[in-house]
Amino acid sequence: MARNHTLYFTAPSAALALVISGCGIGEEDSFDVWIMQGTNPDATAYFEDIADQFEEETGVEANIEFQDWADAHDQFVTAMAGDTAPDVAEVGTTWTPEFAAAGGLVDITDQVGDTDRFVDALAEAGELDGRMYGMPWYAGVRSVVYRTDVFEELDLEEPGNWDELREVATTIADERDDMAAFPVAGGATQQMLPFIWGNGGELATEEDGTWSSGLASAEAREGIEFYTNLDLEDGTSTAGAATWDEADLQDNFIDGNVAMMISGSWTPSAILEGNPDLEGDIGAFPIPGRDGGISPAFLGGSHLAVMDGADEEAAGSFIELLTEEENLRRWAEESTYFPGVQEQLDPYTESDDPLVRPFAEQMSEGGATVPVSENWGKVEGDETLTTMLQSVLDERATVDEATEEAATAVDETLNEGS
Repeated sequence: MARNHTLYFTAPSAALALVISGCGIGEEDSFDVWIMQGTNPDATAYFEDIADQFEEETGVEANIEFQDWADAHDQFVTAMAGDTAPDVAEVGTTWTPEFAAAGGLVDITDQVGDTDRFVDALAEAGELDGRMYGMPWYAGVRSVVYRTDVFEELDLEEPGNWDELREVATTIADERDDMAAFPVAGGATQQMLPFIWGNGGELATEEDGTWSSGLASAEAREGIEFYTNLDLEDGTSTAGAATWDEADLQDNFIDGNVAMMISGSWTPSAILEGNPDLEGDIGAFPIPGRDGGISPAFLGGSHLAVMDGADEEAAGSFIELLTEEENLRRWAEESTYFPGVQEQLDPYTESDDPLVRPFAEQMSEGGATVPVSENWGKVEGDETLTTMLQSVLDERATVDEATEEAATAVDETLNEGS
């Protein structure tokens, strides 16, 4: 399957958000759909075609409205409280359990059917209490993006385990004073997770209705210590990186200040757009496991959900249309994300494109999700993991102290209301 490695385009602004409408927003008998924007390319033409297909197949005119990711969570909460939610919506994977627990989503277990055909982490994130509330749709994942010219100059090879990753990073740090070899970004906690999961640690696990954080376990602490020591002991990071987020990582890579970073499958083309001179000098490889293989990385993506109060028959038909093989294939190619169906992901793992194959391998073999809890969003909102990571990088706390505090906070939050 052909795939262009361009992974980013400018989406329309909120003010110019397209509404594809056959019967007008606000009409009592309208069929409404919310699709997210802000990280995907302009999807106007695609959804115009989807609306046409839907009307032709069902006789129902679809009102498809684009919502900005940045504001969408609050819009969902408001809409569910006011009974103004759409019939079908694209929902971020970490929101699905929260909205399902709040009664805002319809149980679609029967429509989803056998979940074995989906990428595991994407299917897992759509489930709550043994029932499915989100149809897996598409996802992106993080791997290591690096400067191939720097690797060639220093005669380096892509590392296959953590020791090799440290060796490559320290070599660059020693030889290239003008670049941060491997920044440890304190505001980008998704970059830390592979070192927890890759060492056998867990963020939290649930048993008999009670959640227990694994952040204070020996496995999690060892993984966090390896990651933070790349900065504190090995000197592969740079002053100020303790407050960097993912945008800062990307901006500094574009400016030529970073040699290697953990970054999303959607970022290489944004880098090239920001600095065309880097064309041909960017590569990627999966985040290596501690002793080889691939460390798990967070699989960020979207589900398709039927909202409470929807025309469930029409909603089911719309989701079936969007996840039909040809439409799913076309969406994956046009959005530059990966399909959530394992069979459709497999060809990307065999791609000749060096900025596609590593990410597809990461997703296929090492895609993971955060704890599937209705309260995980609050953990993220409280910035519990960010506080933990930054306190270690700032040397305000040891790894043991920081993880103990974070584990206590995670336990309290995840068990709220239980």
